[in-house]
Amino acid sequence: MERCFFVLLPAVVLDWVVGDPHWMPHPVRWMGGVIAWLEQVLRKRFPPTPGGERAAGCLLVLAVGLLFPLAGWALLTLCARVSPVLAWGVEVWFTGQLLAARALQKESMAVYFPLRTGDLAGARHAVSRIVGRDTDALDEAGVTRAAVETVAENTSDGVIAPMLYLALGGLPLGLLYKAVNTMDSMVGYRSRRYRYFGTAAARLDDLLNLIPARLSGLFLCLAAAILPGCSGRGAWRVFRRDRLRHKSPNSAHTEAACAGALGVRLAGDGVYFGQVVKKPFIGDPIRPVEAEDIPRACRLMYVTQILTLLLLLGGGAVILFLEGRPL
Repeated sequence: MERCFFVLLPAVVLDWVVGDPHWMPHPVRWMGGVIAWLEQVLRKRFPPTPGGERAAGCLLVLAVGLLFPLAGWALLTLCARVSPVLAWGVEVWFTGQLLAARALQKESMAVYFPLRTGDLAGARHAVSRIVGRDTDALDEAGVTRAAVETVAENTSDGVIAPMLYLALGGLPLGLLYKAVNTMDSMVGYRSRRYRYFGTAAARLDDLLNLIPARLSGLFLCLAAAILPGCSGRGAWRVFRRDRLRHKSPNSAHTEAACAGALGVRLAGDGVYFGQVVKKPFIGDPIRPVEAEDIPRACRLMYVTQILTLLLLLGGGAVILFLEGRPL
């Protein structure tokens, strides 16, 4: 568990400081390119039947799920032969790239600032970059809800879950999680095109997020109890009641805790690819959602991350102590 202190901790700080600049090469963009290419290749070689598309989707998951962890292991092994310091620096850098706290804050605040100045068109354009739903007809409240929901959901997918897998298995396991999560975001839809092809990716993503989503919801409730202006009691109440109000077994845990913490109602029906998708509401409309809820959601995300980091560091220290090894 030394990696919690010597890799994960500096990687978290690196993400806070540097984030994910668009001009910089990023492993998730590499994953996206490989996934898109493999999809084209596999679709040409398998029949367009439910069974054929499911088989192609399983091969996609197998190929991508092996490629990136093995590439990460090989890279660190080669670097270690040159210098242990080089291997450490490379692992810290790529570990930081797998965390998305700063990117989430940056992209959601790009929605917040136009809302503050009354630029609804600009806010719609900004939120369209981070959500899958159609945004052209969203009013100010709809844009705000979409941004808050994105920060809440990705508190687990983009921040807490990668931290847990990186702490358990280092960069290779972190790359496996991120590759599966990226596949799910690209092909794990219930649309006509991906109904069968994306089944394997969606199911594996559900499995990998089963524990992280629930831990993220719990820690978000704790964060709400700490932060001024948020309700820990409300977060816990709505988390227990609404955390399963979603077709996905994992997506609503952090959304429910965030909605309860802020005292607003999230989710509800949305338009995806021109079709209305019926979804239940999450939370209670104690007050109307407002633009200021976006930075509040970001603060909840950061405190949730800090609490998780403290847990991992504390757990690592206990394990080292029990093994009789100094830090």
